[in-house]
Amino acid sequence: MAAAAVTCFALSSKFGNLSLNGFSSSIPAAPSSSTLRSLSFSSNISLSAFSNGCLSMRKTERMHRYSVVCEAAPKTKADSAAKRARQAEKRRIYNKARKSEIKTRMKKVLEALDGLKKKAEAQSEEVLPIEKLMAEAYSVIDKAVRAGTLHRNTAARRKSRLARRKKAVEIHHGWYTPDSPAAA
Repeated sequence: MAAAAVTCFALSSKFGNLSLNGFSSSIPAAPSSSTLRSLSFSSNISLSAFSNGCLSMRKTERMHRYSVVCEAAPKTKADSAAKRARQAEKRRIYNKARKSEIKTRMKKVLEALDGLKKKAEAQSEEVLPIEKLMAEAYSVIDKAVRAGTLHRNTAARRKSRLARRKKAVEIHHGWYTPDSPAAA
């Protein structure tokens, strides 16, 4: 097939030497294979390129004259395109599952933080189970980055969103006081 591809590539430079030996003034409606065999080039291009499916020939009628059109296109689609489609579908399903898990973990953390913020008599120890949930969410997010499902900046933004929300809850209950900027 590689030799045929080279032949197809070199075909455009050989059009100047193209000779049609078998066509007469009474051209049949569909050229036979014997008529097509009369197509030759003055250089060493073999007719094996025509039989491989690399080149196809057909007769075209134009305003009171006939011409032969050579098309350099494969007869069938390459198997690599079908394989790429299968691989893309596998990756899409895999990535979809990972992203869904990330969203679920983040939602659990955010709901737990909202519940803690609404609680009037909350204790600082109640943050510990939420911190475990956050650690699990961080782990899932980091694994998605390593697998190539999420961009690292997206992962950083999502982890930051969780940390800011936790800090807001801690500030709300007075368990954390942010440092005031030093007056200089």
